[in-house]
Amino acid sequence: MPVESNLEQINKVFAEADCLCTKEQVDAALDKMAAEITEQLGDKLPVVYCVMNGGLITTGHLLTRLEFPLEVDYIHATRYRGETTGGELYWRVPPEVNMEGRSVIIVDDILDEGHTLAAILDYCKEQGAKEVYSAVLVDKQHDRKAQPGMRASFTGLEVEDRYLFGYGMDYQGFLRNAPGIYAPKGM
Repeated sequence: MPVESNLEQINKVFAEADCLCTKEQVDAALDKMAAEITEQLGDKLPVVYCVMNGGLITTGHLLTRLEFPLEVDYIHATRYRGETTGGELYWRVPPEVNMEGRSVIIVDDILDEGHTLAAILDYCKEQGAKEVYSAVLVDKQHDRKAQPGMRASFTGLEVEDRYLFGYGMDYQGFLRNAPGIYAPKGM
């Protein structure tokens, strides 16, 4: 597809999308998450792993709110690979910082069904992390979680069960930078 046609289609999706959470609501959610993380882990010298690419924006905004010593690394595992539905888990980059005996926080953009997050959490436990926490900006509300009752340790927002983009979540690889949480019309 020519870039110009793609640009027109992406702009149309964004222009017609429903804003489910404004930038101000997201900022308030990030403040709340940071306070909870600080209370739980502020004295443990944790390592924070950003789940790429979706967790990049959430992690960046969250880190500036965590006013205690910590170490940062990233992990890259995905099920989407540019699609709107998830497939098989694909590992691109394992973490470099050793997590053995450490308090670990996995930061991602969304907890949808949770297959990717569950696999990453299991990986951290297998690598000998002392304790493993998860932090997600958005928890999508539905009953299709990978594990019954699955929840992140720290959650910013609970959002209805729609396809989402913005603050790290993408629409066909685009719109991760949208300043809020959006859902395309009809999705």
